[in-house]
Amino acid sequence: MNAKPPIPHEKPCHPDAWRVFRILSEFIEGFEQLRHLKPSVSVFGSARTKPDDPYYEMADTVSRELVRSGWGVITGGGPGIMEAANRGANLEGGDSVGLGIDLPFEQGVNDYVNIPINFRYFFCRKVMFVKYAKAFIVLPGGFGTLDELFEALTLVQTGKILRFPIVLVGSEFWGGLVDWLRERVAGIGNINVEDLELFQLVDDPREAVKIVNDHYRKVSRAVMEHDNLPDPEDWIKPIPGGGIRLDERGLAPSSAWKSQPIDRPGAPHAPHSVDADVGKKKKGKDPRKAEKGKGGKSGKSGKSGKNGGGKGRKGRKDKKRVKAKK
Repeated sequence: MNAKPPIPHEKPCHPDAWRVFRILSEFIEGFEQLRHLKPSVSVFGSARTKPDDPYYEMADTVSRELVRSGWGVITGGGPGIMEAANRGANLEGGDSVGLGIDLPFEQGVNDYVNIPINFRYFFCRKVMFVKYAKAFIVLPGGFGTLDELFEALTLVQTGKILRFPIVLVGSEFWGGLVDWLRERVAGIGNINVEDLELFQLVDDPREAVKIVNDHYRKVSRAVMEHDNLPDPEDWIKPIPGGGIRLDERGLAPSSAWKSQPIDRPGAPHAPHSVDADVGKKKKGKDPRKAEKGKGGKSGKSGKSGKNGGGKGRKGRKDKKRVKAKK
């Protein structure tokens, strides 16, 4: 008997392929834990800022004002500015989210986080910062802060996400960067001058929160009609001391980030509606039926068509026979 050919040894799966499951699990955990989160604002800043630094106090004030206005607060969960923002949100009784990251020099999230999620991969974490935030408020920070800032500006500039408020706090710190962007980057045409309007620079933490609140108050009527949103008074509720309280459904903020209408097929305000054209075609006459009527589908008897008589092929032959007999 002939021996069976040996089964070729299968190569083991490369570690990169198995890493996909780890990445997937981080996305699933983030989505599951944050899907019921109320409308929130991501606050960024340096992990190295000390509690006696003025910007630490500013971050605390920002988060307190956000919670009083009905927002939750999302940070990277670390020390410094992140701790101050979580502290203000927690002590004010609001949602204080900490999206931690595994780093050699940072262990876990700070004590003021009440919704902790830990990540191994920066890119999974960055998705959560953008997906579940209705605005970015950025205080002085290092490479990580700059990374989050320019990531958001790029996504808005390229239309990958709808426009939302991006506010820089501290002109003393950010002023040089803004001047460089205006004079060098925009000056030689690497970005448009209009791109500098994608963010705002303030010194007062309360002004930063006011910019966020005002943005969602001033949703244009065109966008509201387009997305069938309720009247602003139904989802923006004034509260004592100023600010707004958003509907926990988060419907209006997530649907109305842009202040100008967006043409989409079937939109009520769109100048050209695909759905409307489809409806017209359905109601109109079928050109094939009209052709049949003219030519006479039942031309066998010569009685079809407008005159009941003989515009079909056989109908015309019948006419010629009658004339020939005469």
